[in-house]
Amino acid sequence: MIRAVSLTALLYSALMASGQPGTGYWQQRVNYDMSIGFDTKKHRFDGEQVLHYHNQSPDTLHRVFYHLYLNAFQPGSMMDMRSRNISDSDSRVGGRISKLKPNEIGFTKVLKMRQNDQELRNWTVRGTILEVSLNEPLMPGETVKLDMTFESQVPVQIRRNGRNNAEGISYSMAQWYPKVCAYDRHGWHADDYIGREFYGVFGDFNVRITIDSDFVVAATGILQNPTEIGHGYCRPEEAPKNLPRRLQWHFKAENVNDFVWAADPDYEHTALTRADGTVLRFFYQPGEATQAWSRLPAIMDRAFDYINARFGQYPYPEYAFIQGGDGGMEYPMATLITGNRPLNSLVGVSVHELMHCWYPMVLSTNEARYAWMDEGFVNFASSEVMNHLAGEKLLPGRSVSNMPHKPDYQGYVNIALSDWEEALSTPSDHFQTNTAYGVASYNKGSVFLSQLSYLIGLEAFNAGLLRYFDTWKFKHPDDKDFIRVMERASGLELDWYLDYWVYSTHTIDYIVAAVEADRSKSSIIRLHRKGAMPMPVDVEITLNDGQTMRYHIPLCMMRGGKPSDSGWDGFEKTEAWPWVEPYYQWSVPVRHKDIAKVVIDPTGRMADVNRANNEWKP
Repeated sequence: MIRAVSLTALLYSALMASGQPGTGYWQQRVNYDMSIGFDTKKHRFDGEQVLHYHNQSPDTLHRVFYHLYLNAFQPGSMMDMRSRNISDSDSRVGGRISKLKPNEIGFTKVLKMRQNDQELRNWTVRGTILEVSLNEPLMPGETVKLDMTFESQVPVQIRRNGRNNAEGISYSMAQWYPKVCAYDRHGWHADDYIGREFYGVFGDFNVRITIDSDFVVAATGILQNPTEIGHGYCRPEEAPKNLPRRLQWHFKAENVNDFVWAADPDYEHTALTRADGTVLRFFYQPGEATQAWSRLPAIMDRAFDYINARFGQYPYPEYAFIQGGDGGMEYPMATLITGNRPLNSLVGVSVHELMHCWYPMVLSTNEARYAWMDEGFVNFASSEVMNHLAGEKLLPGRSVSNMPHKPDYQGYVNIALSDWEEALSTPSDHFQTNTAYGVASYNKGSVFLSQLSYLIGLEAFNAGLLRYFDTWKFKHPDDKDFIRVMERASGLELDWYLDYWVYSTHTIDYIVAAVEADRSKSSIIRLHRKGAMPMPVDVEITLNDGQTMRYHIPLCMMRGGKPSDSGWDGFEKTEAWPWVEPYYQWSVPVRHKDIAKVVIDPTGRMADVNRANNEWKP
C-alpha cells in the first residue's frame, strides 16, 4: 500500500509539472440529499441530510469533518473573538455577535448520525467544526452513506447569512447546512469559520425546502416543481390557482460546490432567457431601486456574451441575482447582493459576484489558502467586463479607460510602501489586519494578472486564461497549477514570478540611471534595479522630432521574452538582464542631443512602487 501511494504521488507530481491534471489527479466527490422544514415564527428549521461521500483519493479515511457555519454567530465564538481583537474590525461584525440574545444567535445542533445505516456514536462538535470518527474506515475507491438529523436557528443578519437584513429581506440562507469539509492532495481543510473564505467539494445537490407559501424562494439549482409553486417560475396559466398554507420547494443542482437560498414574501421575480438558452433570474423587492433592477437583465445579458468569450463558457443552465445578504457574496449559480443601489453600482456588484462563478466556483481553488486567486482574479475580470460595458454605452456617465486596473495598482503601491503589507501566501483568516487582507487579495491579486499580461504579452495571456478554464474547470487548481498553464501558453519560465509576487513582499523599483553620449551617433542608456524584485523591462525613447524607439529587455531567468503584442507594439529585444546584476546598459543608434526623454514601462503595467524615477529628460 505504501509503495502504491508513493507511485501515485510521483505520477501526480510529474503531471502537475506539465500544467495538466492528467490521470494522476484526483478529487473527492459528494452528493447531498437534504430536506428541511422551516418555522418562520421561530426562525428555525429541522433538517435531514443524506450524504454520499466518494473517496476518490489514494488514502484511507478514518474521520470525516463538517462545517457547522451557523455556530459562528454566538457570543464567544472564534468569529466573535477575532472581530473584537483585530485592530480594524469589519463594521458589519464588530462586537455585534457578543451582544446576541439566545433567540438571535445562530446554531446547528446535530441530533443523530449514521454510517451506512449503522448508528455513529463517536462524534464531537467544537465551534464550527464537527469531527466524526467512522465506525469503519473508508477505503480508497469506496463510497460511504452518512445520514444526519439536525436542527438550526437562523441568526439575525450580521455576516453573509441571517434574517431580516438591512434592506428588509427575510432570509439570506448562505452557509446554512452541515457541509462536509474538503479533503484534497494537501489533506483535510477543517478550517474554523472566522469570517472570510470557503472551500467546497463538487457534487450534486437535491434539496427540499418547506416554508410558508407566501414566501418566494430563490436558490442555487433548478426548481423541479414550478407548476406546484408558481411565484414566477412558470407561465401564469400554469401556476396553481390556490396555494396551500405551506409549500415544498424542490431544487436540484449538478456539479456545484455549495448551495445557497433566500426567501422573502415581497420578492419580485423576473427572468430572461439568453440566446444560448441560459436563464437569468432576478429577485428583488420593489422600491426605490426598481428602475435599476428593471434595466439589469439586458445589461447582464450583454455581460454574459463578453465573459463567455473572454473567460470561458458559463457551464450551468441558470443563474440568479438575489437581493439579500450584507453586500455581495458569491455562490454557484447565484449571488446574494444588497439591492438598494443606483444602476452603475448594481451592475458593478452583479458583475463582480457573477465573475466568482468562474473564480472560484467552477475553478474551485481553496479560497482560504488562495484568496487572491478568488478575489484578485475576480477584481481583474470584473474591471475588464465593466470597461467593456462602458464601451457598449450601457453604463451612464462611465467612459472607457485605457488603464482599467489603475485603482488596483495604486491600492497595492500604497500598502507596499507602508508597514501593513503581508505576503499573498498568508491564509486569508490569518492576516493581521483586514486592510492587509483586502489589499492583498483584491488589489495585489488583480495586479498579479494585469502584470502577467505585461510579462508574457496579451495574446499569450488571453489564450492562457481560456486554457486555464478548459483545463481546470470543475477541479481544484492551486497557484502552481495556474502558473504552469501560463508557462505552456507563453513558452516562458514563470515560477520566479510566483515566488516573488506571492511568497514575498519584495517590491519593484527601476530607475533610468543615466543617458550618456557614446561616440557621435549613438547613446548609452543605463538602468538601475533598486527594488528587490526583478522584472523584464520595457523602455520607450522619444526623440525631439516626436519619433519613438521601443526596447524590451528580457529577464534572463524567463528563458525568453514576450512577443510584440497589442499592448505595446514594435519593440526591439535587447540582451537579457541577469537578475543578480543591479545595473544594465545598452547602446542605441541615436545621438544624445536628439533624445527628448526615456521612459521605463510607458504602458504602466509594471507595478513599480516609485514611478517618479522611471523617466529621464535632459
